[in-house]
Amino acid sequence: MKLLTHFGRYYMLMAKTFAKPQKNSIYFKQTIKEIDKLGINSIGIVFIISVFMGAVITLQTRYNLENPLIPLYLVGLTARDTMILEFSSTIVGLILAGKVGSNIASEIGTMRVTEQIDALEIMGINSASYLIFPKIIAAIFINPFLNILSMFVGIAGGWVAAVSSGALSTADYLYGIHYAFIPYYIVYSMVKTVVFAFIITSVPAYHGFYVKGGALEVGKASTKGVVYSSILILLFNVIITQLMLAK
Repeated sequence: MKLLTHFGRYYMLMAKTFAKPQKNSIYFKQTIKEIDKLGINSIGIVFIISVFMGAVITLQTRYNLENPLIPLYLVGLTARDTMILEFSSTIVGLILAGKVGSNIASEIGTMRVTEQIDALEIMGINSASYLIFPKIIAAIFINPFLNILSMFVGIAGGWVAAVSSGALSTADYLYGIHYAFIPYYIVYSMVKTVVFAFIITSVPAYHGFYVKGGALEVGKASTKGVVYSSILILLFNVIITQLMLAK
């Protein structure tokens, strides 16, 4: 029953969030601010993690290919497909759920306990739409760019690690990158990124919006927002994979 209660409140909150905006210009300005706060400020962590993960994937694959009958260009192919299919969408999504999700839940939760949301509603402002809608749109817009950045940086990081360590030649690595490339994988990764962006913003916002109590409850709501959004990301990762890749 508690799960159904949360689902019903979440649905009602999203209905209020996606109600017709009262002033488009204000929402546009808010969305630009959220793009900077949620997306641009996350470039650094996405860049660093993608570089090292690309390097680790490449080196581990190379050092586990002991069979001389297996061509070395498969190292590049493995790094490419791992970054595109899973890491740049799902793993980066989980990282952003921790960074962005906790920030959203804390921000909205603090506004709830300090009665700022109540003040907005007294003034006749749709608080859910004003606070949450720009965040969702900003994440849906900017996260695919972070996904593409992660793909390129991860593959480049794998190349740097392979060549600098002497594990693989540039020619072999680049041949593996180009070998049997399927453009549909990019579409699949982008679809996952957009779905995850919605989860990363809406679920923590829900937990922050319905906080009751003080600062301690804001912290608990932030933790719940990150945990539940991470679980939903993993769940929808399985669902989308089954829908888009199963033959």
